[in-house]
Amino acid sequence: MCDKTKAAALKVLHSVHPEDFKSYDTQKIREHFLMEGLVEPGKINMVYTHYDRMVIGVANPTDSKISLPNYPNLRAGYFLERREMGIINVGGNGELIADGKTYSVNKLDCLYLGKGVKEVSFISADAAQPAVFYILSAPAHVAYPTVLLSNADAIKVTLGSPATSNLRTINKYIHQEGIKSCQLVVGLTILHEGSVWNTMPAHVHDRRMEAYFYFDLAEGQRVFHLMGEGHETRHVVMDNYNAVVSPPWSIHAGSGTASYSFIWGMAGENLDYTDMEAIAITDLK
Repeated sequence: MCDKTKAAALKVLHSVHPEDFKSYDTQKIREHFLMEGLVEPGKINMVYTHYDRMVIGVANPTDSKISLPNYPNLRAGYFLERREMGIINVGGNGELIADGKTYSVNKLDCLYLGKGVKEVSFISADAAQPAVFYILSAPAHVAYPTVLLSNADAIKVTLGSPATSNLRTINKYIHQEGIKSCQLVVGLTILHEGSVWNTMPAHVHDRRMEAYFYFDLAEGQRVFHLMGEGHETRHVVMDNYNAVVSPPWSIHAGSGTASYSFIWGMAGENLDYTDMEAIAITDLK
């Protein structure tokens, strides 16, 4: 395989104060929080956020491998010189090569790369059914080992019920009882057929930010993603393969016009999955 990777400029999302957010119209909310166009055949697209310095992106290799670039924004010798990375495949079967070692990463599998991994490449097993590697990266102070965790081996928790349209299965990958990390906490949630609400009742967590990446949403369907303070909510309409960043002061929840799945990823100072402040449904405004 030849390598057709071309380094591109990293788009930057700056932090937003909750008082400013109250005045945002639809377009401004989308400009400051929504990430569209991440999935592009044969390319890797990344966004640098000022929320705990999280980098969010997607590698979508087709007939050639894609190598992880070293963006000038990072001011580093290589991408993971001072960073860690969590990767979940939401497409066809694929492989990752990390410092010469090959890992098979199939749909819903997760690969963690620790600080110090110098060379990373993404490959699809079949160009007709390409892999879609969703990427989350945060600054790291310790070099934890590379770990591959299949979806079958991920810790699973089922929450909600059909009566409240939020029956869902949570799959935990990078967390205190799973893959060890410096500050990443990553997993994915699959809504059962007929259920459309995620993360409801809502919550916030002041010690870490969070990003959602929606996938397996049928063509023509949408997710209404809720954000803002609990007493001052807004929404952004999401398509398949869209990502959205949530500041620590913002709720992150949503409802779809059909069932879907989403990856949740957090970075900050606390790795405890249950570290959150719940907001009662009756208190939402």
